Amino acid sequence: QVQLVESGGGLVQPGGSLRLSCAASGFRFSSYTMNWYRQAPGKEREFVALVTSTGRITNYVDSVKGRFTISRDNAKNTVYLQMNSLKPEDTAVYYCKADSIVRWGQGTQVTVSS
Repeated sequence: QVQLVESGGGLVQPGGSLRLSCAASGFRFSSYTMNWYRQAPGKEREFVALVTSTGRITNYVDSVKGRFTISRDNAKNTVYLQMNSLKPEDTAVYYCKADSIVRWGQGTQVTVSS
């Protein structure tokens, strides 16, 4: 059974940093592109970043380019999202997802506020 468990969220001041983790199980993690999405209150879920199966290629939504870094450790079946220079508009529940697998974890709340 596919499981995705996100962690690492919290309350941080503007300009601060957080590192999110997503532990995956139930599928061949190393074969899948992994994605991070987020959903702010009252808004639709949006794509944030992706990393291909080998980790060689990454892509980001324009609003986080230069601030967020996605990475993965295939030996640990884990994908990460390093978030720097956080802004209030980054406040959302963050989710990870494997390409082609319709399964979401519970998400982790990120709140950026002074």
